[in-house]
Amino acid sequence: MFCEHRWDRSLAFGETVFPCPRPGPAPMLLWLLLILAPGRQPAGALPKALLLLKPPWSTAFEGETVTLFCKDHHSLAWEYVSWYHNETPLRKQSGRLQISKSGHYRCKTQRSSLSDPVHVQFLPDWLVLQASHPAFERDKVVLRCRGKEEEDIMERTYYKNEEKIGSSYNSNITVYPAFNDDSTYRCTASGMYILGMSWTETSRPLKIQVQELFPSPVLTASPSWPIEGSPVTLTCETWLPPLTSHTRLQFCFFKEHRALGAGWSNSPELQIPTMWSEGAASYWCQARTVIPRILKTSPRSQIRVHRVPVSDVNLETQPPVGQLIEGEDLVLICSVAAGTGTVTFSWHREGSERSLGRKTQNALSAELRIASVREQDAGRYYCAADNLDGPVLSKRIRITPRVPASRPVLTVRTPRAQAVEGDVVELHCEAQRGSPPILYRFYREDVPLGSSSAPSGGGASLNLSLTAEHSGNYSCEANNGLRVQRSKMVSLSITVPVSHPVLTLNPDVAQAMVGDVLELRCEAQRGSPPILYWFYHEDVILGNTSAPFGGGASFNLSLTTEHSGNYSCGADNGLGAQSSETVSLNITGLCKNKVTHITVGVIGCLLSMLGLAATAALVGRFRTQRKSVSPGDDDLVYSQIWIRQHREGSPAHSPRTHQKGEVFHQEPAIVYSEVKRADPYDPARQDCEEAAEGYENVPCTSLASDH
Repeated sequence: MFCEHRWDRSLAFGETVFPCPRPGPAPMLLWLLLILAPGRQPAGALPKALLLLKPPWSTAFEGETVTLFCKDHHSLAWEYVSWYHNETPLRKQSGRLQISKSGHYRCKTQRSSLSDPVHVQFLPDWLVLQASHPAFERDKVVLRCRGKEEEDIMERTYYKNEEKIGSSYNSNITVYPAFNDDSTYRCTASGMYILGMSWTETSRPLKIQVQELFPSPVLTASPSWPIEGSPVTLTCETWLPPLTSHTRLQFCFFKEHRALGAGWSNSPELQIPTMWSEGAASYWCQARTVIPRILKTSPRSQIRVHRVPVSDVNLETQPPVGQLIEGEDLVLICSVAAGTGTVTFSWHREGSERSLGRKTQNALSAELRIASVREQDAGRYYCAADNLDGPVLSKRIRITPRVPASRPVLTVRTPRAQAVEGDVVELHCEAQRGSPPILYRFYREDVPLGSSSAPSGGGASLNLSLTAEHSGNYSCEANNGLRVQRSKMVSLSITVPVSHPVLTLNPDVAQAMVGDVLELRCEAQRGSPPILYWFYHEDVILGNTSAPFGGGASFNLSLTTEHSGNYSCGADNGLGAQSSETVSLNITGLCKNKVTHITVGVIGCLLSMLGLAATAALVGRFRTQRKSVSPGDDDLVYSQIWIRQHREGSPAHSPRTHQKGEVFHQEPAIVYSEVKRADPYDPARQDCEEAAEGYENVPCTSLASDH
């Protein structure tokens, strides 16, 4: 803020000083509480007292006094007045009260209720803004900008919400604030020092609250509960403050949206000669002033007319109780034994706040139809009848719709993920909806297995001890006498553990030769596939093979000398392994080693060379014969062998030169022998062939049982 300079009048002429402006409290908001609280008074309540000020300003300078007066609706009260300062009762009971302290003041007389508070404040400021008291809505309010030294003020300026609204030298201004006006007012005063310099002072802000000219009216009826056919007087109750006796009010009464009587009238009362129950409706009234034009409306009221009350209210149902099936319509019949005029029937279900239906008619009974009753509609029902004398209730009856059984659900409960032969399984059948009792029947492939009852609703079970024959499709049936429903099919597969397998050898001999291919076949007579078979030689795993569709499995073995011993097999389908009995096998007829092979080959070659000269002439002849005997079979190998007669005492024959199928000729002769082609993967044959490398037509010594 800037400093204004002025002459100090206490100094001698010619002395010039420039003092700072007089200190003052920080600006604060002044509240002028001149309002009678808005809102209607309760019917029959005393009007509020009115607190008056003299002088009629709620703001004064510190050190001044203000006199308070209490006025009721009739006149000023001079005794038996209750005074309050900041809600604290004061002992003084005379009709006037002189004050010099700031605060909220209220008063009350014997013929009035407590007045609204008036905030009176005594300020130490040099300049104050004052508003006239009391002030009513749409009435004028005088604002006065007053300084402690009035003669020094040359100009007063007034502001509303920081906007200039007027200025003058020594006059006040008039404003017309609206009801509940929230505007803020202030004023400034300015003047000149002796040396021609100007000064300015600003008042604290002031907010004016204007009281209602009259409260909203309240409509009352006398008598408040008239008997049917009797007269009723309607009164539109409101009142004007004591100081506004020059103001006149007008009244108008309404039923629903229609005006009653002659319309607007100076009387706050209207008489209805005869009140019938059919005339019961919403009533309300309005009050207004002409100058200023203010209109206020009362709340709507219902006037009940007393008539012959209803009695013996009874509720019946169609179909009768206990015979209603879900999905059917339910008819509720409410009746009364006595009652006059229009009766309002209503239907209710216990526990529900809203009524199911309501009918008003000039009759002693009424019906309510509830379409397609559901299970959740079950409960205790009652009805009420009212002919404006208060509702009368019937007895409560329990209505429970019978619900047909819904499609059941079959659940197979097994002790493990996959049912195994010997397990006990539970077949559980349950219909989610259906009135008890419910009879459940269980089926396997549409063949009945048994039945079980659920007398209180819910599901039922049947236990089965499983065998392999229990695999198949299962279903169940629910029947509560209203409907029979069949569940969906549920498949059950029974897994059978494997039995002890049987090991067989092919060929089925106890003694075999080296180089033979032996088939080990293992088979379990019972067991659910897939089955995994293991083959063992002296408890050492040879290999395994699977039978994905059941049955047995084989394992082929090319025999060597090490394969003699005990053989067995095992079977496993995930439910426990089983072993076969042991089968013994003996391998005989062993092949000679490589050194023997080489020696025999060399001797054979030497013997062949001895007869080379004797047979040279016959080479061409036998060559032709050799070509002619070739059968063209790729699987046959032909060898040319020279045979020589031995003397007595010489070796009977060379190793394996005589085989099954040989043809003998006189010496010299060439013998063709049909020999089975060797298996390139036969380990025994490979050993023999390695020994004969580099030799032509040297036969390998083989077993007597060679093919």
